Amino acid sequence: MTQNEIMIYRSEDITKNTTVTCDVCVIGSGAGGAVVAKELSEAGLNVVMIEEGGYYSTKDYTVTDTIGSVARLYREAGASVIMGKPKIMYSEGRCVGGSTVINGGMCWRTPEKIMKRWRWEFGVQDFHPQKMEQYFKRVEDHIHAKAIIPEARNQESELLKLGAQRLGYKFTENIRSQDHCVGTNACITGCPTGAKQSTALSYVPPFIQKGGTLFTNCRVDKILTKGKRAVGVVGHFIHPISLKPTYKLKVKANVVVTSCGAIQTPALLMKSKIKDEGKWLGKNLIVHPNAKVMGVFNEKVNAWHGVNQNYQITEYFDEGILMAVNSVAPGIMALVMPLEGYDVLERMKNEYHHITMGGVLIEDEGIGQVKLGPMGSIIPTYQLNNHDFSKIMRGVALLAEVFFAAGAKKCYLPFSGLHEINSVDQIPKIFDLNLKYSDLELLTVHVMGTARMSANPKRGVVDVHGEVHGVKGLFVADASVFPTSIGVNPQVTIMALASRTADHIASQFNRYA
Repeated sequence: MTQNEIMIYRSEDITKNTTVTCDVCVIGSGAGGAVVAKELSEAGLNVVMIEEGGYYSTKDYTVTDTIGSVARLYREAGASVIMGKPKIMYSEGRCVGGSTVINGGMCWRTPEKIMKRWRWEFGVQDFHPQKMEQYFKRVEDHIHAKAIIPEARNQESELLKLGAQRLGYKFTENIRSQDHCVGTNACITGCPTGAKQSTALSYVPPFIQKGGTLFTNCRVDKILTKGKRAVGVVGHFIHPISLKPTYKLKVKANVVVTSCGAIQTPALLMKSKIKDEGKWLGKNLIVHPNAKVMGVFNEKVNAWHGVNQNYQITEYFDEGILMAVNSVAPGIMALVMPLEGYDVLERMKNEYHHITMGGVLIEDEGIGQVKLGPMGSIIPTYQLNNHDFSKIMRGVALLAEVFFAAGAKKCYLPFSGLHEINSVDQIPKIFDLNLKYSDLELLTVHVMGTARMSANPKRGVVDVHGEVHGVKGLFVADASVFPTSIGVNPQVTIMALASRTADHIASQFNRYA
């Protein structure tokens, strides 16, 4: 294989053990990796990007095959679990484009209060709105971050807005990474129209056009180091269906950037025997917990029609509470209904078209950890604390109030001890029943913090540009570097920090060559 070949390689294209040499090797193709790879390629560097999942184009996405899409696009078909009380299901993308393929495309800049905290507490001195403006604008322009057209809004979002208006709560229209979205509401299974600007559509094509090489269906096993510097990676290609290993890949590089997410990145660094002075690697796991509330209305909502998450309620942002709605396919909704067996079937038949699915996300203060288990397994753990548990209960109560204000006749709640309430007057039951952590059902799609950024090597894993303390040429560009929760959807923060890291690598590359 010669370096002037410009291609996307799938596992079936590889027929022997392969070795390549490049300037920069990027592991992961999501919000962090694709940004770094594209921008460094445009800076004239020879870049190889490696993605564990498969490559799919717009024509491969469908609104009718939820099960197949989840199996192809999600790690462990979306059923990964963070252990603790309660256990928390988490989802992450495992495909070209990573989680940007399966998220709602929300575009929130890092709140100023978070920026100030990172400057004061972690020494990230240039993490300031004015200095970050160029990076936020760069990525927002590239992913077409803007509001959707009115014709694409759905009734589910309008009910959230109505409830907020009747209660006098502040809300905002979401800015999303989309171009001519027509509202198929298939964001979480891959956009079938190509409107959502995942990195697979927005960053990977220009990366390839600039001479980049992308290996898909390839899992990196280890980052190679020599002395105290990164020199490459080794991994293996995997069969896209069976996931069995096939041929080996070795990439020799002057710089390695890991962008595998806050679960996989620390695990890879641990497997590679990377150690940090402060022993923070894998610690500080932040999960931005999400609790569901389902409002059931007399009129048909048909939440599947139109774009999801058109609004977010911002009234309680100062308390770290975010409220939004997000329709899901029937099979997924049946899975999360607080019932079982025949009761689920009957309620789905009678209520599916009348349900608004909402989520409460909290800016958490509890922390967890990512550890390695037997045979290279990865074990994330997280313990909810009393403060966050109380905040979740308050958020659930507030969202139920919004749905009742919008006209809901009942709400399903995420508590095993309290499945449903039938009026706003029953909301106090949430606080009267002495519910336990184990009674709560939680999920997350925003894991952060396990290789946190700090100017002080004793307080973090990477420096203020994302370079691992004590390992020259090894960078992290994903949500792992977040020192704290940011309380909003993290995609734009990840991308802006990745763009900033790419600028640093390009300007300093002679140090690594």
